[in-house]
Amino acid sequence: MKVYFNNSCNICRSEINLYKKEKIEEIDWVDITNNQQAEKETSKNDKQLLRRLHVKDNDKVLEGAEAFLLVWKKIPKYRFLYKFFKIPIIFTIFNYGYEIIAYFLYIKNKKQLKN
Repeated sequence: MKVYFNNSCNICRSEINLYKKEKIEEIDWVDITNNQQAEKETSKNDKQLLRRLHVKDNDKVLEGAEAFLLVWKKIPKYRFLYKFFKIPIIFTIFNYGYEIIAYFLYIKNKKQLKN
């Protein structure tokens, strides 16, 4: 499984670094900053990759709140988050909240885009 994240965003990097400490071998952490290979692998452009967290598991690409669920499911220490946030009503609220926060992080970080 590959997790595509924005390492140039302080908030994003801090959170991902917590997950990296768990040393889950089946997770490959990929910085999307100026990474054309990540664009090819996900079939997403740089704006789309910057806008949300993405996970590629086998040939399926998940993004946003769904991507976080998969990350948490794979990390034993954070599996409780997966179990809680996958509850349908909780997931709906989480998804909306994620989108709001991700939008403001995108606005803050979009200066890194090539165009």
